[in-house]
Amino acid sequence: MTQAEDKALVLFSGGQDSTICLAWALARYAWVETVGFTYGQRHMVELACRSPIRAQLSKMKDWGARLGPDHMVDLTGAIKAVGSTALTEEAEICLTEEGLPNTFVPGRNLFFFTAAAAIAYRRGLRRIVGGMCETDFSGYPDCRDDTIKAMQLALNLGMQRRFILETPLMWKSKAESFALAHALGGPELVALVVESTHSCYLGERGIRHPWGYGCGQCPACVLRAKGWEEWQARLPTELGKR
Repeated sequence: MTQAEDKALVLFSGGQDSTICLAWALARYAWVETVGFTYGQRHMVELACRSPIRAQLSKMKDWGARLGPDHMVDLTGAIKAVGSTALTEEAEICLTEEGLPNTFVPGRNLFFFTAAAAIAYRRGLRRIVGGMCETDFSGYPDCRDDTIKAMQLALNLGMQRRFILETPLMWKSKAESFALAHALGGPELVALVVESTHSCYLGERGIRHPWGYGCGQCPACVLRAKGWEEWQARLPTELGKR
C-alpha cells in the first residue's frame, strides 16, 4: 500500500492544531475519518466547532471525496473518575507543585489514542494522526514525542496491528503551524482556522482577536496569539520566496 492509498483517522477536537492536522491528512491520504472526545472539558464549545469545520474543509480542493465519517467517544466518566483538573472543573489556572499546569489531564492523550486505535482497528484505518506538539506546548508529558512513540509500540503489540501514529506538528511552533495551514490551503484555510476553530481553555467565543476567538489570557490563547503575531511578521518574507 502506498502512502497515498493509506487510510487515516484524525484526532479532531475542533481546535487549531487538530484542524491543521486534518487538512494535512486530507492532502495526503485517500480516505480520512475523524474522532472527537468529550471528557467534561470546560471548553466544550470546541465540539460545536467540529461539524462546521468539516463542512468547510469538504469544499476545499478534492478533500470532500476523501473525508469519511466522524466518530464521537464519551470519556467523561473515565477521566473524571481519576481526578479533576482546571480543564474539567471551574478552577483558576496555575502551576502545580510538580511544575505542570493544572490544565494537564493525566492520561488524556493515552485514553484518546487507545480509543482511536480501537476505532481504527474496526474501520481498517492504518494511520492515526494527532496534533501533539513538543515545541510550543504547556509542558504536558503526554504530548512528547517519546510518549507517542511508546504509545505506538504499545498499541501495535496490544492490538496486533501495524498502526502508524503521526504528529505533523510535533516539532513546529505555533507560528510554523499557521505557515503550514497557509501552505496546505492558502488564505482560505488560514481564515477557517482563525474564524472557526477554538483553543481557549475557558470556552470564550464572544471576543474576537486577530488570531480568532478566546479570552486572550489563558495559556492556550497566549500561545495562539504569540504564534499568529510571529507568523504575520514573517509572512511577507515567506510569500516572497514563492
